[in-house]
Amino acid sequence: MHSPPTAPPSVFPHDLQVLVAVVCILIVWIFKNGDGSSKRRKGEPRARAEVRPWVDEDLKDNTDLHQGEEDANDWQESEEDVEHIPFSHTRYPEKEMVKRSQEFYALLSKRRSVRFISSEQVPMEVIDNVIKTAGTAPSGAHTEPWTFVVVKDPDVKHKIREIIEEEEEINYLKRMGRQWVTDLKKLRTNWVKEYLDTAPVLILIFKQVHGVAASGKRKVHYYNEISVSIACGILLAALQNAGLVTVTTTPLNCGPRLRVLLGRPTNEKLLMLLPVGYASKEATVPNLTRKPVDQIRVTV
Repeated sequence: MHSPPTAPPSVFPHDLQVLVAVVCILIVWIFKNGDGSSKRRKGEPRARAEVRPWVDEDLKDNTDLHQGEEDANDWQESEEDVEHIPFSHTRYPEKEMVKRSQEFYALLSKRRSVRFISSEQVPMEVIDNVIKTAGTAPSGAHTEPWTFVVVKDPDVKHKIREIIEEEEEINYLKRMGRQWVTDLKKLRTNWVKEYLDTAPVLILIFKQVHGVAASGKRKVHYYNEISVSIACGILLAALQNAGLVTVTTTPLNCGPRLRVLLGRPTNEKLLMLLPVGYASKEATVPNLTRKPVDQIRVTV
């Protein structure tokens, strides 16, 4: 008489044990690598996110546009060819070139970051001229992705100061980190920005991450942050040439609030703020030196 057939042993409990073990290993690995609790080798740098808590999310560049992810109908097609005209240029004799380059260096070498600015008014024609000069900067595909907002109204200037000082106090105490704050001590700077009230003019420079065509469609602005940064450098040189002073400020984490205050569109991101005017009679600057040319120039 045959015994009744027996069912084969189930393999499910064993599979479940293996699955649980794998999950546990993954969890341990994630925690060890995610919170930095695992031991680091001596001298090994920390993760980028740990050493750069001060990165302004509002200023992350988006030059590499993945247009495939966007609705193609939202973007403006390329314009027709632009007519080319003869180039007019002045070429100087070699001695004149050397003289002009030396004089321009002598002028720019006197440029300093001045935080003590007089309330004396400056000619607006000069402000217009230096901004027009900044607008001569090269830009990706000649998109000119910059907006210069000039603020003269005392109430608006004070509101700007309130926003910046509120965020800057948090920056100094929490975001910037001990090393950055330590490096700034020699410059005697902190989150109090009196010059935002006293300077007769504030120039806020916005980068346009994309443009808007007359049809309402968006236009790609290539290398918008690099282009606007070049324009800022030319603006600093133009201000120095005109006999005005400023200090470059990058109001960390203030961009969105200042953009709303000034009524700027969302495609504009604040890159830099320049308080502009004459140096006050009591103005002082740190006694700093600049690197000699053989430390900043490499000839191949």
